[in-house]
Amino acid sequence: MHAVHSSPHTPPQNSVSRMMLAVLFALIPGILVYIFFFGWGVVVNITLAVVAAIVCEALMLGMRHRPIKPYLLDGSAVVTAMLFALALPTLTPWWLIVAGIAFAIVIAKHLYGGLGYNPFNPAMVGYATLLIAFPKEMTAWLPAGIHEVTFIDNLRYTFLNALPEGMTYDSLTMATPLDTVKTELAQDRTMGEIPVRYSGLFGGVAGRGWEWVNLMFMLGGLILIYMKVINWRIPLAVVLGLFVIATMFAIPDPDLRPSPWFHMFGGAAMLGAFFIATDPVTAAATPRGQLIYGFGIGIIIYIIRTWGGYPDGVAFAVLIMNMAVPTLDYYTRPRVFGQEKK
Repeated sequence: MHAVHSSPHTPPQNSVSRMMLAVLFALIPGILVYIFFFGWGVVVNITLAVVAAIVCEALMLGMRHRPIKPYLLDGSAVVTAMLFALALPTLTPWWLIVAGIAFAIVIAKHLYGGLGYNPFNPAMVGYATLLIAFPKEMTAWLPAGIHEVTFIDNLRYTFLNALPEGMTYDSLTMATPLDTVKTELAQDRTMGEIPVRYSGLFGGVAGRGWEWVNLMFMLGGLILIYMKVINWRIPLAVVLGLFVIATMFAIPDPDLRPSPWFHMFGGAAMLGAFFIATDPVTAAATPRGQLIYGFGIGIIIYIIRTWGGYPDGVAFAVLIMNMAVPTLDYYTRPRVFGQEKK
């Protein structure tokens, strides 16, 4: 007679390493389009962030007396670094990248107990910290299609803070389309006038380049849903929340409010909806809770973009709703089978 082991008898289809590998694969379309429009700086940022994240992860695992190899190979630190790097401007000094990802891995992840115990999304904690502490460096971007800055130029600026003769940081960089729209609307210009004044900055429905980047991240997110790596409820709720509130304000006065399409395909909307908000550790776990969690993120993104002090609100929206997750999970728990409804 053979011994029968206890349940579960069906092997799990998902593992941390498989999920992280799928996320990295799904990020590829967006990254390629990102490089096409905004140059090789994103590759520099990603490479430096990944190396720094792995080093910080190994150091913290050693200090906590945890096995290093299994945790490094699960890919969670690499995914955190990738998402963090994609949120950075392409001309970001090396020390800023290292400081931000170190804060994300050491403070936001390991000081809470490591993977599975952190209440806040580590990548967004690192990004938000840098945004608050270094607003100038974190809000100046290269416009889409500016290819005068080569890969070598990016490396020289990242590590040596130097650009070729005739190029200056202020002449190359500018505010994002989201920030430009907010600033111009505050000066009593209309949505019809702004694209004319900044014709090279805007595309069909959102910022030039940003709409295509968002489309590719949406494609990657749909691949993750098809692979059952992420649940459809959170990204749908984020997009729906952002679309609904943007429509509510745009319909009465379209000259003074950007269209919902501008918000959906501008900034980090799709990256946030499909890759950041869906973090299984820090997101709501119950079906109803996930819908409320995602919808809340969409609403807060719009509020920060419209009335807040920062051009994009994805990071802060996710972190705010991370705080609400325990309460959401508590009040949206499904009724246990056979138990009377109270």
